[in-house]
Amino acid sequence: MNRNIRQWFSSAKGMRLLLATFIPYRGAGIRVTHIAEDFSSATVEMRKYRFNTNYVGTHFGGSLYSMVDPMYMLLLMRRLGNDYIVWDKFASIDFIRPGTGTVTARFSLTDERLNEIREATAGGDKHLPEWDVDVLNEDGEVVARVHKVLYVRKKR
Repeated sequence: MNRNIRQWFSSAKGMRLLLATFIPYRGAGIRVTHIAEDFSSATVEMRKYRFNTNYVGTHFGGSLYSMVDPMYMLLLMRRLGNDYIVWDKFASIDFIRPGTGTVTARFSLTDERLNEIREATAGGDKHLPEWDVDVLNEDGEVVARVHKVLYVRKKR
């Protein structure tokens, strides 16, 4: 990764600003509204615009997935540091109800979960941690549920 980009990613504010200019996010109307200074949590939202709306007038499914896609990988990379390899491995999305208005996804990476991942990878083994992320509408109802699996291994 380019050194300048890595420097931006080293702070929560820098990551948020960089993601604000990330073309796939801008094009879908996705906004990162919060990243904790210690990268333990993040919030992403997407308002409904004509360019992220499907044929039947609800949020385009690809945009719903895009708002969730990179966040756990980015948070985990920052929290684990440069001694680890972190990749997205697998994801699936379950569409629960039509998404209209502003939708929100919240991400949390607890110290307990971080320690579990460090323990599982201490011997150089790969670990495949999993998360479920709910995309909620303005009434707090689940619009979609995304299941994410990451690949994590300590560098040799």
